[in-house]
Amino acid sequence: MSIRLRLALIYSLVLCILAALAVGAIYLALAHAVDSSPIYSRAVPVATPDGIVVQRETFKTVERVVNEATLQKLRNYSLSAVLILFVASVGVGWAVAGYVLRPIGRITGVAREISATDLSRRIDLAGPDDELHQLADTFDQMLGRLDAAFDGQRQFIQEASHELRNPLAVIRTNLEVTLSDPDATADDFRHTAEVVERSSERMTRLVDDLLLYARNETPALERRPLDAASLVHEAAEEFRASAEARHLRIDSAATSGLLVTGDRHALRQALANLLANAVRLAPAGSAVTVRAGREGAWVWLAVDDQGPGIDAEEQAFVFQRFWRGTTDGTTSERRSGLGLTIVRQIAEAHGGEVKLVSAVGVGSTFAIWLPAQLSPGAGPPGVSLDPERVGEGESEA
Repeated sequence: MSIRLRLALIYSLVLCILAALAVGAIYLALAHAVDSSPIYSRAVPVATPDGIVVQRETFKTVERVVNEATLQKLRNYSLSAVLILFVASVGVGWAVAGYVLRPIGRITGVAREISATDLSRRIDLAGPDDELHQLADTFDQMLGRLDAAFDGQRQFIQEASHELRNPLAVIRTNLEVTLSDPDATADDFRHTAEVVERSSERMTRLVDDLLLYARNETPALERRPLDAASLVHEAAEEFRASAEARHLRIDSAATSGLLVTGDRHALRQALANLLANAVRLAPAGSAVTVRAGREGAWVWLAVDDQGPGIDAEEQAFVFQRFWRGTTDGTTSERRSGLGLTIVRQIAEAHGGEVKLVSAVGVGSTFAIWLPAQLSPGAGPPGVSLDPERVGEGESEA
């Protein structure tokens, strides 16, 4: 039986039982009242016109017969009323149960329409804050969590493909450049092998981190002292072949001693994402510069390009996932994909921040600001981030 029919029957049975108890109580009370207060006890002998004297016993017999007939009719009427009440209550219970269960039908309908590719539907049940309303709200919250889980799964796949594409492109480009050069020397092949080794090491680390993400774990960042200058030079060397293939020049500028505490692989990944965007967007014949410097209590790593630049109104959105903008303000399209979002996440995971300075037609500068490694006993100087001053630090030369 359906829950609607069960509710209707239960409602009818309960109502009939209560009605039967009430009628039975009335019947018993009436029978007791009739037996305890007989009328014949107050009767006196009466003589009929025929001279027959009606004695008290006659009244007693008549009263007993009348009482029994009355009680019998009361039982019959009560039983009929209870049966009629049962039939009527089933119909009323069916209608009331249908009205009460209508929100559940709506929940069922929404659940049938939902698929794994479209979890945007919500019940949004109106009405009083009763149990059904709370059930609908709980279902909506569950849908929200499922939607977020599916979004996270899609983002995981997109991030995996995006992050593995960069080192693969570096390996392929360096191999193609070296193999296509008939005058390549042993040193050239050794240099290419070193670049491939660094890229494959980065890919191995990415795969390990992605496996951790797949297990809903957060990849732990290594917290070791490192020199930001070495990151700059390694990143520039890694993308030099890619830049030359697009007729670009990559310059690096950083003095040693720019110590920060962080994860070398993650920071190199952030620089690689910035350089990949710069090499992709910079016009042929221009230069891309990667550099580092120190400003107070902060060390910055910056990538400059002479690309199309980003309009001031769009700069606040470039770190969003899959942001799309325009390069010339008309039809040319610029996409940030996931690279800049990952750069921001890495910077924030190191207690820093990523900033952008850009002008349309001039170029862009992306700078990762990281807390400098403090000497023992030194307190935080509290210097505020100022991306406008990128390039005025120690590596300006």
